[in-house]
Amino acid sequence: MNSEATQPVSEMSPIWVRSYPAEVDWRMPIPKGAVPELLERAARRFPSNPAVSFLGRVTSYAELDAEVARVAAGLQRIGVKRGTKVGIFLPNTPTFVVYYFAILKAGGTVVNFNPLYTVEELTFQAKDSDTEIMITHDLAMLFTKIEALLLAGVISRAIVVPFTSVLPALKSVLFRIFKRKDTANIAASAAASRVVSGADIAGTAPSTFSPVTIDPDNDIAVLQYTGGTTGTPKGAMLTHANIVANTKQVVAWATSLKHGEERVLGALPLFHVFAMTVVMTVGIELAAKIILIPRFQLLEALKLIDRDKPTMMPVVPTILTAMLNFDGIKSYNLSSLKFCLSGGAPLPLETKLKFEEMAAGAIKVVEGYGLSETSPVLTANPLEGEPVSGSIGLPLPGTTISLRSLDDPTKEVPQGERGELCAKGPQVMKGYWKRPAETEKQFVGEFLRTGDVAIMDERGYFCIVDRIKDLIICSGFNVYPRRIEEAIYAHPAVEEVTVIGVPDPYRGEAPKAFVKLKTGAFATTAEIFEFLKPKISKIEMPASIEFRDSLPKTMIGKLSKKELVAEESKREKPA
Repeated sequence: MNSEATQPVSEMSPIWVRSYPAEVDWRMPIPKGAVPELLERAARRFPSNPAVSFLGRVTSYAELDAEVARVAAGLQRIGVKRGTKVGIFLPNTPTFVVYYFAILKAGGTVVNFNPLYTVEELTFQAKDSDTEIMITHDLAMLFTKIEALLLAGVISRAIVVPFTSVLPALKSVLFRIFKRKDTANIAASAAASRVVSGADIAGTAPSTFSPVTIDPDNDIAVLQYTGGTTGTPKGAMLTHANIVANTKQVVAWATSLKHGEERVLGALPLFHVFAMTVVMTVGIELAAKIILIPRFQLLEALKLIDRDKPTMMPVVPTILTAMLNFDGIKSYNLSSLKFCLSGGAPLPLETKLKFEEMAAGAIKVVEGYGLSETSPVLTANPLEGEPVSGSIGLPLPGTTISLRSLDDPTKEVPQGERGELCAKGPQVMKGYWKRPAETEKQFVGEFLRTGDVAIMDERGYFCIVDRIKDLIICSGFNVYPRRIEEAIYAHPAVEEVTVIGVPDPYRGEAPKAFVKLKTGAFATTAEIFEFLKPKISKIEMPASIEFRDSLPKTMIGKLSKKELVAEESKREKPA
């Protein structure tokens, strides 16, 4: 290693600037402002452009902005003011977009809730976040949970928007006729007195709205709860400035995307931070048409791509895998897609290459990286040109990445060595809600500790090695599950793989691989072991391989290890 390579990253002249796209300036000024201004500006510039498309019902930017104004006035009428915590408990429907912007316009704070949460999970997050009001639809699967919160006194009120109000006219009639059993009887509910009709809120005259002065740097726009895979879920406080900054950073990075001309497929759930920004706020900043899917279903998504011609599609890797392994994929025209922006989970190189090959080079798969605490995007591969294989790309404009010693996070590691990825930038959260001690632990100086181990190459591209807490220590050696997973993914019969550490009487800990094979494919444990021999070291070789029909996933389709870890833990305990 030469002397230049051992020098730590300098914020004055970071290495990655040398590799930056010609049209992008890492030192660009990052605009500040309130999140609702993104929509207001798009509506002024492109009033007649389609803003949201849902099951055939299309709303223009002028119509969306007007509805947000009415709902914001209605929210103020029932007491929402600066700092009021309002929960959104919705799948991907236009109501999510309307209330997200209306809550912020009224000065409130959005608390995102997963629609599949149990009552127990909802209760914890609602209490922890001080959520007062919850927004939902009158679908029985949603309202029954909110009803339980109301009856238990966890929240004071709920605003219930009829699901039929977001459907096209014909589908609305058909839903009332054939899906009546799926709709909750709000009037008969014991909590009916604390339910506010969405029609009443949306019927408020916008002239009654009182403008709110928002402090972008300090006012919390969103409480985004972490997944809780390493402990109790925590609410990341994302300010207006954080979200606006990340929106502007992503748009600045995507130099080939044109305002007023793009179409974004919203297949990922908007309550997740990745889709919240890369689908919704980035889409609105671009005045794009946002094509929403209530939940990802492969055939529905393919039909929408074929019919509505989206130009960009944010995805998690499992969506690409599902498309790749669908026999009828060539029956659908995907050529409108310029980019698939992959995030939320590591993108196996094999998946990226096979998808681009399947699309005959017409679609580019671009991997980025981020987390709830960073609004979320920190790095991305360039959309133009050739990305670095297996890399999460370069830091976005205004973002500084520093790799810190795993033993002492106050010290930076030399270029080319492993270190904890720590980040500083305008998109980094204010802290964790009501958790000052945990906030302090999460930062080293101005830098947020991500818990991910990375390496930076000589061009400034970063590659994630693994999570610190996902480290497997075998006989004193560090083994990184992602390296084993990448090697197994290269086997032609493998569709999905997850590697965890399990107790080993000799080595202390050993890797165990859980594998799902492709439909119709066959492989034995012995064949996979033989396949791995030239690819990984003996110390990295899994102690065992278990084949599964399916692997556990999170709501956004990210492979989840915590269920497998829990299963293995139970096996170790005596009956």
